[in-house]
Amino acid sequence: MIRRFLRSREAILLGAIVLLILLISTRFEGFVAPSNLANVFNDTSPLIILALGQMAVILTRCIDLSVAANLALTGMVVAMLNTAAPGMPIPLIILIALALGAIMGAANGLLVWKLGIPPIVVTLGTLTIYRGIIFVISDGQWINAHEMSPAFKAFPRAVILGLPVLSWIAILVIAAFAVLITRTPLGRAFFAVGGNPHAAVYTGIDVGRTQFLAFVISGTLAGLTGYLWVARYAVAYVDIAGGFELDVIAACVIGGISIAGGAGSVGGAVLGALFLGVIKNALPVIDVSPFWQLAISGAAIIVAVAFNARSQRAKGRIILKRAEHAT
Repeated sequence: MIRRFLRSREAILLGAIVLLILLISTRFEGFVAPSNLANVFNDTSPLIILALGQMAVILTRCIDLSVAANLALTGMVVAMLNTAAPGMPIPLIILIALALGAIMGAANGLLVWKLGIPPIVVTLGTLTIYRGIIFVISDGQWINAHEMSPAFKAFPRAVILGLPVLSWIAILVIAAFAVLITRTPLGRAFFAVGGNPHAAVYTGIDVGRTQFLAFVISGTLAGLTGYLWVARYAVAYVDIAGGFELDVIAACVIGGISIAGGAGSVGGAVLGALFLGVIKNALPVIDVSPFWQLAISGAAIIVAVAFNARSQRAKGRIILKRAEHAT
């Protein structure tokens, strides 16, 4: 079992993260301090949450480009609710964020399921619509820290057992997703639909419904992240998290989630997000220019895609050799 893990994609990625941290520590010793590593995890928590939602969608041979816009719209709505009703309980705000995110995810899923529109087209369109709605409801205005209630801002920053609530929520989402993917019929359906949708139909799986549920899960997590993001950074505006959907997809790809669907793991998605989180937190500290930060992130994505493609070809050769041997 240990030998199998050491040969796995997750072990290679974990080794790359450890090596990266050690290399950075030669330039900045404080980076490896436990408190700093906890801060890196906390900074990466929104990316981890969104990457897990995106993983569910990608497993079913779809993609969700609207997660950052979903996050931004939900964040703006709950921020506006908080300014209008500062006494609204935080649990109610979180429920509203979850519901709003789920509705936006369901809209994507229904368009893909019932109308058969390609997911990339649907989510590119809803991305623009959601950003437009933010501008309409906010009139292009910002909501700043002094307009938000102390309780609204304090929740994701509150520290429990040495970690902020934001980090604990990410850990809970990781645990819940691990159970969903490995222990439930829906999790198995994600892999079946992405691996071979035609065969999945013959086993009684509703492909469209499964993809719809994946979009709902992704949207729900994006809605949750919308509140956490706005409350943590204490600001809401039209372009919040602009382009963040690309980081989410990159985290999945680096973590070994196959864009072709049907292959991936929760551990891979989390490690992919952490890899990007370490890069984004460390490179500015050691005075690496923004250009090289982007270049390194882009190179990591290309290497990950090439690695994924090579692994899939290798599996294909093994199957072919077995078939030839059988004949």
